[in-house]
Amino acid sequence: MGKRANLFQTQFLEAHNKYRKKHNVPPMRLNAELSKSAQTWANHLLSINKMQHSGAGGENLYYSYSSRGNVAVDAWYNEVKDYDYNKPGFKAATGHFTQVVWKDSKELGVGVATDGKGTFYVVGRYSPPGNVIGQFQENVLRPK
Repeated sequence: MGKRANLFQTQFLEAHNKYRKKHNVPPMRLNAELSKSAQTWANHLLSINKMQHSGAGGENLYYSYSSRGNVAVDAWYNEVKDYDYNKPGFKAATGHFTQVVWKDSKELGVGVATDGKGTFYVVGRYSPPGNVIGQFQENVLRPK
């Protein structure tokens, strides 16, 4: 893995753990197998030039013009403004945020593919997957 990809992964992980700390949940660690599968999917998205979930649980996607690993995570976390802690549950408008801070998710992987012209497809994979119906109250905690 090149220095640039390594830096992207580090920024991606650090951004997740910054937000997870804010919600008083344990930090995640990088998982090489998750990163490998995320990279394969990111390469596929680039090849079809389309955003599309793989069907695997615990997956966040992002399309960007930035090569910094925190940009996708910052955008996903920004959905916090629309999350209703009084009515916990899944909503398409907050699903990226809830996966980022999901307490039971312990490991993550990231893949990024670029066309060389400034377009980046970012795939985040999480284990165990988050956004499990019926488990939002105990996994998506209010910020401290």
